[in-house]
Amino acid sequence: QVQLVESGGGLVQAGGSLRLSCAASGRSFSGDDMAWFRQAPGKEREVVATINWLRATQYADSVKGRFTISRDIGKNTVYLQMNSLKPEDTANYYCAASRNRYWGQGTEVTVSS
Repeated sequence: QVQLVESGGGLVQAGGSLRLSCAASGRSFSGDDMAWFRQAPGKEREVVATINWLRATQYADSVKGRFTISRDIGKNTVYLQMNSLKPEDTANYYCAASRNRYWGQGTEVTVSS
């Protein structure tokens, strides 16, 4: 059974940092794209960052220069380092794999002003 489990969310003050992790199990995703999405209350889910099997990355304009996506193939894990957090980054953050075929349950990030 394939599972994606996010962790690392929490409450942080504006300007602070958090590192989210998404641990995959049930199969290897070494050859797959992986991504982080977020959904704020009352808003649609949006893509935050993606990384492919060659470790090429893409970011939403709103997080460029502040967030970094990375992956550890051996650990079957993808990370999202979030720096210089802003209140507008408050959302539930989800990881997805294999062209969004698989999803985690989400981890909540709250940034206070």
